[in-house]
Amino acid sequence: MNLHEYQAKEQFAKYGVPVQTGRVANTAEAAYNIAREMAVPVVVKAQVLVGGRGKAGGIKLAQTPEEAREKASAILGMSIKGHIVHKVLVVPAANIAKEIYLSVTNDRAAGKPLLMASAEGGVEIEIVARDNPTAIIKQHIDPFLGLREYQARNVAAAMGLSREHWRAFAKIAMNLYASFVGSDAVLAEINPLVVTDANELLALDGKMIIDDNALFRQQALEAQRDVSDDPPEVIHARDAGLSYVKLDGNIGCMVNGAGLAMTTMDMTKLYGGEGYGPANFLDIGGGAQADKVAMALRIILNDPQVKSVLFNIFGGITRGDEVARGILQALGEVPTNVPLIVRLNGTNAEEGRRIIEAANLPNVRYASTLTQAAQLAVQAAKGEL
Repeated sequence: MNLHEYQAKEQFAKYGVPVQTGRVANTAEAAYNIAREMAVPVVVKAQVLVGGRGKAGGIKLAQTPEEAREKASAILGMSIKGHIVHKVLVVPAANIAKEIYLSVTNDRAAGKPLLMASAEGGVEIEIVARDNPTAIIKQHIDPFLGLREYQARNVAAAMGLSREHWRAFAKIAMNLYASFVGSDAVLAEINPLVVTDANELLALDGKMIIDDNALFRQQALEAQRDVSDDPPEVIHARDAGLSYVKLDGNIGCMVNGAGLAMTTMDMTKLYGGEGYGPANFLDIGGGAQADKVAMALRIILNDPQVKSVLFNIFGGITRGDEVARGILQALGEVPTNVPLIVRLNGTNAEEGRRIIEAANLPNVRYASTLTQAAQLAVQAAKGEL
C-alpha cells in the first residue's frame, strides 16, 4: 500500500525524522487560506501515488496567497501518469543548499534491509543508478541489531557529506530505519533530504510503501488508504482477498498460486503472439471457496477486453469441486457467452469436472495440460473455437 507524501511525512515525524510541516487542501480556496496563514512563499505539491510530479507540473512555487490559489487551481484535477490530482500539500518554501537521497528498503537477495544514500538528491534514484551507479552508497543492516550509528556515519562520509552534518544525518537515518520497521514498510524514502541555508537537515519529501501482508497490524495506516484512483475491480479484488493486477491482453486468467499464475500468463503470451495475451494476473490463493471463485470470475468477466477465460487450478488446498461450484455460481449471477477453458488438476479434479459437465455449459472446453489449455484459450480469443 502506497502512502501520499503528507502521510509518509506524518509517519516519519512520529519517529523523529525532521520534516517540513504543511497542510492539505482539496480546493484552490483552501490552498489560498493555508498560504495566507503561513505568510511566507509556499510550494504547492500535487498529492498522487506516482512519481514524476515535478516534471509533470505538479509542484509549483507561489510567492503570495493569491498565487498559491492560482497554482492550486492549475494542479487540482490534472492527470499525472493517469492519476487525477484530488488534493495538494501546501508547505513553506525552503532555501536549499544541498540535496541528498536517503532510503531504506529490503534487499531480498541478501535477506536484509538496505540503507541507500546519494549526494545526488532530488533526482529519481533509477536515473542515478543508470547514469552514475557509484554515486549510490549502500549499507546492509542486520535486522537483529538495527542500523548502528557508525554505519550511518560511514555512509555520510562515503557520499562526501560535510563532517559537521554527520551526527544529524546519522540520527535521521536511524530514525528513518525505525519508521521503516515500525510501519512494516517495504520502502521508506526521503528525496530530497536537504541541507538548508540555515545549515539544518530537513526532509522535503517522503515516500512509503507498506507491506500489504502486514496491514492487519497497521490498521491506522490501512485506514489512510486512498482508493480514489483504484478501478472498481481492484477494490473488489482487495476486499475479497484476491491478488489482482489489470493487464492489457484479452485472455482472462484465474489461477491459484502466484508462480502458477505467472507461468499461465507466459504460456498465453507464448501461443498468443502479437495481439493476444493475458488480460490480468489473478491469484485466488490456496483453499479458495466457491464464493471467492465466483467473485474472481465476476471481476474477470467485467473486463470488456476479455475474449476468453482460462482456469488453471492445481488442487492442493484448493479443491477442484469448490472451483467448479464457484464457476457455476458466478455464471448464474453473471451469464456470459465468453468461452471458458478449464484445466483442473489435483484434489477432487474429476469431481469438479463432473459438476461442470452436468451443468451442460456450451461455452466450456476442457484441457488436460497447460499447453493445451493456453492454446485453446488463444484460439477462443481469436474466435476460432
